[in-house]
Amino acid sequence: MKDQLTKEEVLHVANLARIEISDKEIDKYQIELKQLLDDVEKINDVEGYDEDILIACWGENTNLRDDEIGNMLNPKEVIESAPRHSGNYIEVPVVLSDGEGA
Repeated sequence: MKDQLTKEEVLHVANLARIEISDKEIDKYQIELKQLLDDVEKINDVEGYDEDILIACWGENTNLRDDEIGNMLNPKEVIESAPRHSGNYIEVPVVLSDGEGA
């Protein structure tokens, strides 16, 4: 079993995700994506796993409430009440990173 994906496999995934990645990122993702796929593959090793079983917080007979149309927020008021904003955009902290600066 190989320890990493090929460069072509990583580029294929990047193409599907419609992202550009550098040669340095390709090297990194050859290993990381392979580890991720290996972890997902472990599901097949679970004893008693049945594809027909779905564990969720609702069932077939669950009654969901009807959608109700509510009052629309005033976009100008929302932007003005945000702690940081620029034009029509609300500035938020970065929640994702590439792992290099963290």
